[in-house]
Order: sequence, then structure tokens, then C-alpha cells
Amino acid sequence: MWDEAEAGYDFGPGHPMDPVRLLLTMRLVRALGLDRLPQVEVAAAPPATEEELRTVHLPEYLAAVRAAAADPAAADESRGLGTPDDPAFPAMHDASALIAGQSLAAADAVWRGPGHAVNVAGGLHHAKPGSAAGFCVYNDAALAVRRLLDLGAERVAYVDVDVHHGDGVQEVFWDDPRVLTISVHESPRTLFPGTGHATETGGPKAPGGAVNLPLPPGTGDTGWLRAISSTVPPLLAAFRPQALVSQHGADTHIEDPLAHLLVSLDAQRCAAALLHRLAHEHAGGRWLALGGGGYAIADVVPRSWTHLVAEAAGAAVDPATPTPEEWRAEVLRLTRQDAPRRMTDGFTPAWRPIDDGGYDPADRVDQAILATRRAVFPLHGLDAGAGW
Repeated sequence: MWDEAEAGYDFGPGHPMDPVRLLLTMRLVRALGLDRLPQVEVAAAPPATEEELRTVHLPEYLAAVRAAAADPAAADESRGLGTPDDPAFPAMHDASALIAGQSLAAADAVWRGPGHAVNVAGGLHHAKPGSAAGFCVYNDAALAVRRLLDLGAERVAYVDVDVHHGDGVQEVFWDDPRVLTISVHESPRTLFPGTGHATETGGPKAPGGAVNLPLPPGTGDTGWLRAISSTVPPLLAAFRPQALVSQHGADTHIEDPLAHLLVSLDAQRCAAALLHRLAHEHAGGRWLALGGGGYAIADVVPRSWTHLVAEAAGAAVDPATPTPEEWRAEVLRLTRQDAPRRMTDGFTPAWRPIDDGGYDPADRVDQAILATRRAVFPLHGLDAGAGW
């Protein structure tokens, strides 16, 4: 899903959420010929309507966004608008609704297919029903999950591997037993939004419906992939979703300026491949993949999300592939930065799930994995690892 106007989601000069990251992603996708593969369709959808947005957001919040767009100086800060994180701008409603519209159309296509869809401009997972937060105005991820439920899905899984906790999506579905939200993120003790502890496990009607795995700062490829593979596969097998929505924020990367994990592009590619496989194993092949955070706008985000598009297309790009010369010229023109020359950081991640690799009681990542498993696995009829 792509519409060039999605780049109008622009908080202004100096803001980390620079829309050039979207433009450079799509230009890399095209430079590598992924958009011309016979199994790939590049489509654009209309903006989400007021009625569609109200499936997640409060009417008074939608009115506040429109008012902020009409007069940015009068934005309602009590609703997260006009703040340093979410400055008001004239296209705020239109661009946000357009991004949401792409994710809604993607959900339609995935359910109808079944098949795969990607919206790299989406994944705005911090927006709440009544407020903006963390660079997010409308929560397209929650809207897409809601659309899948409305289309007839009885169970939808949402897996978020952004460095920040997927708090907005969790809040929307906190007490809904039809939705399983899983978030693997940096510890709330060291990073926004300060939520996502292992003890956050869902409301009274949905015990175990929220899964949170907070990782210590400094976690690298091996620990990050070990955490994902030790929690997500068994939970999806137990929950049996009919569709999988995943959020692939690239801000876990070692070069990201806003966080403290040490993950490589190569590990991000492995995570996308794992979620692709799990969509086929447990969700009937229905997979909607979204972008999200990521603020190394030239070196990391375009390559990470191009790998995501390639994975969804069943045409994985060899990490050793050189980045096309014409794309590198675009990077220099748009950012004045030198572009990376290959589709890899040069790593070959190796990891083992905790069930295969044993538990190290002195390892902080293993401690985090076990805390999460003990908090939620029994609620899904799973063994957390009682012998550890």
C-alpha cells in the first residue's frame, strides 16, 4: 500500500519522524524491482472515513485533530496535539487519515485473499482513542485489527517488534479476548512510553491477552531474536489467530538515535522472515505488516523495510546485494548523507530459543524472557519452564 501523499505526514524540520524515510524506502523498493514482480501489486486507498476512524477513536478527539489542522496554534495539548512529540500541522488530519486508509485497505485485502500486505507508512502504535502520543495521531494498527474483527475474524494476533512498547494497540484491546497483543521492546525503565512491563497481561475478560517482553538496554541480535523466538511462536500456536498483524519499527537498530538496543539490519530481516513463516503456520497465511518507528532515516529504515516488502512478496533480497547506484544518488540528494552500499550490516545472526538453548540465570535477557513466560504462558495453557 503506497500513496506518495503519505509523505505529507510531516511534523516539520528537525522532527525525528522525517517523511523522507518513506520516500527513500519506496524508491529502494522500486530500484530493486520489487514493485514489478508478478505477484506484487502496488495499490493506493482513499483516506479513512470519519466512521472508520470512530471504530477506534473518540469523536471529540477526531474533532480536535481537525481543529488543530485548521489552526495549529490552537491545538489542544491535553489531547497530545501541539506538543513537541506531535506538533500540529495543516495536513495533520488528512495525512493521518490517508495512512489509516492504507492499513484498512490492507486488512481488507489480507482477509479477502488470503495473502500478505505491507504499509510502511503505518504502524503508528502509540495513538490512543482520545489522544495523540509518540509521533502518532491515528492508530492505524488498531484500526486494521478492528477491521479484521469486523470482517469476521474471531481471533487476531498483533505482534510488535518496535523498540517502543505498543501501548496504544494494547490499550484498545486490553479487555478483548479476540485479540492477542505481543510487544517485544526496550525496558520501560529506560525508554518512552514507560509502559510494557511483563506484569501487564490483559483485562479481566482477556487474561493473557496482552504479552509484554521488556528487554534491557544494550540487547543485541542474539538476545533480541532469542526473546522473540522464545515467546511469539508458542503463543501464536496456542491462540490460533486467523490473521496476523505485525509492526516492524526499525528503531531497534544500533544506529537509531532515540533508543538503546543494539540490533542489526540483518536481525530485523530475520524477524520479518520468522513472522512470515508464523503467519503461514498459525494464521492461514493472512499477514499484514506495518512500518513504525525508525529514525536512522537513510542508513537503516529504507533497507529494513525494503527487506520487509521483499519477504512479504516471497522474494527475499540477498543481504550481499549492492544498493542500486541511482538510489544512493537519491539518498545524497535528499539527505546529504552517504548511502549504505549493501543490503546488509555484515552480520549473520545466530540464536536459539530458550527451550533449545537452556536458561542462564545470570543473563538479563533470559531473566526477561522467563519473567514474561511466567506471567502469561500458564494463562494460555503453556509451560513457562517450571524447572528453571
